[in-house]
Amino acid sequence: MKKYILFDHDGVLVDTEPWYYLAGKRALTSLGIDLPLDEYLINMANGVPTWQGARDSGVAESEIDHARKLRNRYYREYLQTEDIEIDGVSETLDVLSGEYRMGIVTTSYLSYFDLAHEKRSILDYMEFYLTREDYERAKPHPEPYLRGLERFGATAAETVVVEDSARGLKSAVAAGIDCIVVANEFTATHDLSKATAKVATFSELPSAIKRLASSARRR
Repeated sequence: MKKYILFDHDGVLVDTEPWYYLAGKRALTSLGIDLPLDEYLINMANGVPTWQGARDSGVAESEIDHARKLRNRYYREYLQTEDIEIDGVSETLDVLSGEYRMGIVTTSYLSYFDLAHEKRSILDYMEFYLTREDYERAKPHPEPYLRGLERFGATAAETVVVEDSARGLKSAVAAGIDCIVVANEFTATHDLSKATAKVATFSELPSAIKRLASSARRR
């Protein structure tokens, strides 16, 4: 029986991933380096840092640090000015909260996370959230989701992860947790074949989780 849900954040609860990419791309331009979207998505799927191309090109760490500060500034501006809503999230969380305990496990840093939720009610439905500061090894390593299980005091069998990217899916699979992937145009090229289930919209999650639990009982 499923009792707990661990949500990824970026791309699942808020539409921030394109803006994070654009902020990084703009910052790399200051170093004379381009970051095509297809290259970024491959790196994203495997947890490769935005700055790896700059390092491979011999750019000094001091210059990369400056570019990182630019990226962070651009991204904060996007979070404060751009539309990052995903249709149906609040309404669906309201439905799910009646049956499941919920938390967030994200690779986002706390400062960005807080900005994304300044004017939103999403956190009202969550028992906790884990940001990048709360664990040592990021997705695709299983540690983030294993920490999530610990916070709930839950088993993997009682839990479902909701993700949108290959990196997050790999983390959930490595932690032994069923993972439902919500379709996201930004990560559509990722290999998501190991997902337990897939849905086209966030609003389909309640029925998808019930089907998952029913299937588990029949096995």
